[in-house]
This record gives sequence, C-alpha cells and structure tokens, in this order.
Amino acid sequence: MSQPTTMSWLTVETPLPSGPMHIAVTPRGVAAAGYLGHPGELPPCTDRSKIDAVTGRIGDYLAGRRQEVGLPIDWSLSTGPHRAVLRTLWQEVPFGRTITYGELAARSGVFEGVTEPGLAARTVGQMMAANPVALLVPCHRVVAADGLGGFGGGRVGIDVKRWLLTLEGVLEPTLDWDGPL
Repeated sequence: MSQPTTMSWLTVETPLPSGPMHIAVTPRGVAAAGYLGHPGELPPCTDRSKIDAVTGRIGDYLAGRRQEVGLPIDWSLSTGPHRAVLRTLWQEVPFGRTITYGELAARSGVFEGVTEPGLAARTVGQMMAANPVALLVPCHRVVAADGLGGFGGGRVGIDVKRWLLTLEGVLEPTLDWDGPL
C-alpha cells in the first residue's frame, strides 16, 4: 500500500456511541475514516473547504438528512482483493440494505475457487474490520448469516453498528435510541 504523501486529518463530532470520528483526507478524497482512535502523526487539515465538506456530509448523514455520505474516496490504503471487496460493497449495497459476509464474498468474485467452508465469509469479516474508510464504505451493512455479526472496537463497535443500522431502518429503534426519527 502506498500512503498518499499529502494526508491530513480532522475530527468530526458525531452522535455515535463511539464519539467523534477521525478522518484523513488527501487531494483525492477521504483516505481513512475511523470510529476509534486517532489517525497517528498526521498534520491537521487546514483546508476549510475540505473540513466543511467532510463535517457537513457526515453530519447530514448521521442526522438522517442524507442516505449516503457522498464524499470522494481515496482508495490508496486498500489494494488487491481487499479493495475489490470494498468496492463491491460500496457500489452494490445501498442505504437500508444489508448483505451477509458470504454473499459479499460471492458477489465480489474474489474468492472463486475457495472450497473451504466459511473461509471466504471469515476473510470478508477480516476485510471489513480492516476497512480504512468506515462509514463511507458502509461495512456496518455487512452482517452474519445468523445475526448482526461483529464490528471493530468490541462492544462499542457493535453499538455503533446497531446505531447505524437503526438509522438506516434495518433495525427497529430501541427505547434508548438517541438518533433521528
């Protein structure tokens, strides 16, 4: 993976159970987006137009005013099969829909010839955990064949996945739902 040379970061306040998101941007778009942790030793973004676009689009999505974040993605932090699976998810699984790990593996075409039962689905799960552009490439929409499945970040990560799937109408709101209606 070749890291873009002009990457900078910004923090976006969110209503998510994980708190703020940390976003890394380049001239090509969003290169990294995460729910937990800081993007490391990157300089802060000072480009007002990028800051406004990123915070505005993510804020509108999380407030229920947009069905996709709609920011350009810099795909440079994913390559090969990982990028192919992420692009398949990004292009083919819209707001309010889910896909299982196994279905995404099959639809991506990356795992043709893999015969070990469950291997492709488990590998897709690992790819989702390593998704560098979470939310923009909606790994929260990938679920297990028998339920919600996992999400990076342990219990907080699962709470984020539930929150996002509730926002999208996949899950019914619980009594403690604090998102938009």
